[in-house]
Amino acid sequence: MTVRVLVIGGGQNAEHDVSLASASAVAAALRMSDHEVRCVTIDRDGIWRADGTPPGDTAVTSLTQALPLLAWAEVVFPAVHGALGEDGALAALCALAGVRVVGSELRAGAIGMDKWATKLVADAVGLRTAKGRLVAASDIGDVEFDGPVVVKPVSAGSSYGVSLVREEGELLAALRTAARFDSRILVEEVVRGREIDVAVLREAGGIRWAAPPLEIHATGLFDTATKYDGSARFEVPAALDAAETSALKRAAIAVFDALGCAGVARMDFFLTDEGPVLNEVNTMPGLTAASQVPRMFAAAGVEYGELVARMVRAALP
Repeated sequence: MTVRVLVIGGGQNAEHDVSLASASAVAAALRMSDHEVRCVTIDRDGIWRADGTPPGDTAVTSLTQALPLLAWAEVVFPAVHGALGEDGALAALCALAGVRVVGSELRAGAIGMDKWATKLVADAVGLRTAKGRLVAASDIGDVEFDGPVVVKPVSAGSSYGVSLVREEGELLAALRTAARFDSRILVEEVVRGREIDVAVLREAGGIRWAAPPLEIHATGLFDTATKYDGSARFEVPAALDAAETSALKRAAIAVFDALGCAGVARMDFFLTDEGPVLNEVNTMPGLTAASQVPRMFAAAGVEYGELVARMVRAALP
């Protein structure tokens, strides 16, 4: 039976271009299988541009003109990373419209995007995170340097606004960079360990499982530039022993369940001598065939087209 899927890409944040790539890849893969696909792109200024429909002059009027597509769709695939997308905003719109959505619902998306809240959830289920403090952007002039730290916006993706601060003179500039992306900033201790990602999929029927972990090999901080300039190397499956793999998968599923995630989510860890340390959670990670999550599932024998089809099936009744 043909399934009508509305794929939404773009978004009003720094991850706009990454989201466009994810949405394009998802739509192309679904069209090659038993799906009828239509697309909407959200411009950086909030204008919704729907297939075959002239956009309105404002975000409100353009959304109004795009709403019939929500009524047409049996399921919405919101491939929008970052704020006003991955953070639950689109899931909330779909819930209000009574349309099923691929991936996590409002609560999981909102908490997963908030790195401080995610720390609290991780602590509640017994997982370690980097020691850190929460700073308001209005107070960055009062932050004292206490050794090498990582500075990051509380709610932003693709490592936008993240800086490694080694010397006191670098701190204020790093805080100002983070404040460009959020009014709340995390200042965390530097964790020394291997950077390992684990992707979890919740299938139709509720079964969830973790794909083979992926290790990131990069020189220095795995920041936005390193993520997309091709200088980082991804190794999947990561070279781990059975105990390390098991610990990482258990930790990833524990966070997935505690947040109430659905669809696919990616958990990023540091693997230290004392075990996994959770870095952050992505409830709508990059979804081109070359992205980390599809690579992990491909290593488990689930190729890209099948992965996105499974995500759609899991959203249906």
